[in-house]
Amino acid sequence: MELGRAGLAWAAALLLAALGAQAAAGDFDPYRVLGVGRGSSQADIKKAYKRLAREWHPDKNKDPGAEDRFIQISKAYEILSNEEKRANFDRYGDAGESQGYSQHQHRQFHRFHEGFYFDESFFHFPFNSERRDTSDEKYLLHFSHYINEIVPDSFKKPYLIKITSDWCFSCIHIEPVWKEVAQELEALGAGIGVVHAGYERRLAHHLGAHSTPSLLGLINGKITFFHSAVVRENLRQFVENLLPGNLVEKITDKNYIRFLSNWKKENKPHVLLFDHMPVVPLLYKLTAFAYRDYLSFGYVYVGLRGTEELSSQYNINVYTPTMMIFKEHIDKPADVVQARDMKKQLIDDFLSQNKFLMVARLTNQRLFQELCPVKKSHRQRKHCVVLLTGEGEKFAEAYEAFLTFAVANTKDTLKFVHIYNDRQPEFADAFLMDEEKYRGKSAVVILERRNNAGKVAYTALEEAWQGSKEDNFILLDLLDQLRTDPNLLSSETVLADLNDELAPMFLIRWLYSTLDYLSDCWDSLFHSNWREMMPLLSLLFSALFILFGTVIVQAFSDSSDPRDSPPSEKEETAAKTEKNDASFSKESNSNSHHIC
Repeated sequence: MELGRAGLAWAAALLLAALGAQAAAGDFDPYRVLGVGRGSSQADIKKAYKRLAREWHPDKNKDPGAEDRFIQISKAYEILSNEEKRANFDRYGDAGESQGYSQHQHRQFHRFHEGFYFDESFFHFPFNSERRDTSDEKYLLHFSHYINEIVPDSFKKPYLIKITSDWCFSCIHIEPVWKEVAQELEALGAGIGVVHAGYERRLAHHLGAHSTPSLLGLINGKITFFHSAVVRENLRQFVENLLPGNLVEKITDKNYIRFLSNWKKENKPHVLLFDHMPVVPLLYKLTAFAYRDYLSFGYVYVGLRGTEELSSQYNINVYTPTMMIFKEHIDKPADVVQARDMKKQLIDDFLSQNKFLMVARLTNQRLFQELCPVKKSHRQRKHCVVLLTGEGEKFAEAYEAFLTFAVANTKDTLKFVHIYNDRQPEFADAFLMDEEKYRGKSAVVILERRNNAGKVAYTALEEAWQGSKEDNFILLDLLDQLRTDPNLLSSETVLADLNDELAPMFLIRWLYSTLDYLSDCWDSLFHSNWREMMPLLSLLFSALFILFGTVIVQAFSDSSDPRDSPPSEKEETAAKTEKNDASFSKESNSNSHHIC
């Protein structure tokens, strides 16, 4: 009787738990979370997701509930971006994950199971997701998010990604180290990602992870697996090894002038970090990778003999990390920042304001678009003052005068740039139209980009630019008038895309591409996806074994078969004797026949 009552109580409790779980599962509506209708297209869903993700990302939104809200947004997009999960939700009110049980159902049942039967802490197995550390949730990745956002972002910073799953003993073992390293690397500027193999099998398979836990690095779209012991030092070194080795140059008294003087050749400002650490800090390497398209980086170890002149010339405090940016003038830094504890945010703010030279040379279309953006509204007009000039000493005086004018008049709405006419002939001809008065001389054009198709409005100084006081006065007066009367830009033209002057030659690009391809093949074969290669390798070795075995068997067969072996000398002599006897006998018989 008691057993029967206990059974009824057990059944009733299960029923209540299931009903509670179903109610909890019904509370989550991905359409409501993203604010879209059930008939919305994938484009509308993706647009809503991106807008909400930007708004509620925990790194940007300091609201206490931002993290939970961001997780809900990501989960909703994961369901609605997958047609199968979306169809299951529309039909059953559930995305159909976890073999018919939603995540809420699993949690509810697990909570009931704990309360009535056992406490996991008794076994020291913290599988309960509510008791486990939830810091990984903000790093969770799904397939579309990885492809569309993480991979492109890996060209700006390396990512350390963990593949995990439920009921994974080793995952629990590395969790304290992972949490510490993830927080540390994220603060330095590295990206962190977590893939739950149970819910993101497609992404885990795409990454080549066949077991949990797996750790991998992602940089420039390339995956590299971590194979060492999971300790803090190894993980830091792994991320550091992902970075190119030539990001930061070691600077001393012997090479600093050459380094800073390369601004003209590279068309970039140059950054020097003075610090008392003997090795380049990882924070600085990650920063150099993020800004490598805009800046060149050097590191000065102030405790090293041979840097005294450099430290003295720029009045460096050897006890405080100092960062300096040099532009067109190497004798004096364009900007300086000092801090005992150099943080990533401080460095980013400092560098983002100094990404370009005072009068940068337009060497490609990307640079032109960044320095001279398209007009968005009448209140957001941005004008570019372009010096069309040539190379060599003949044009040096005009360039220096233009640089001096630019330093005194640069503003947020006014950028100064220059081009070499012989390197960008189509650009120059569009403005000067091969007029005789500009031939062999410099010219100044003020322009405003109207659209991305190349349409610009402009006006040019009537006379060639020589850098005289009169030229300075005319240009300054024209800029003042332009503030109140945009119609001064009375001419229009359509510009073709600029040539990429700094792009390597075809042969060098082909060589680099070949080396990268061979490197990727090597890594794929022996490191990243060796388990996927096992069937092919097994087939290859089987074929080689069969071929080798066939050769060996054939060799032994040839040596043991007398019919196939070559005749010995005695056998050849006996055969000849027997043949002669037979011939003699035949001849004798023929003679006997004639006598008869």
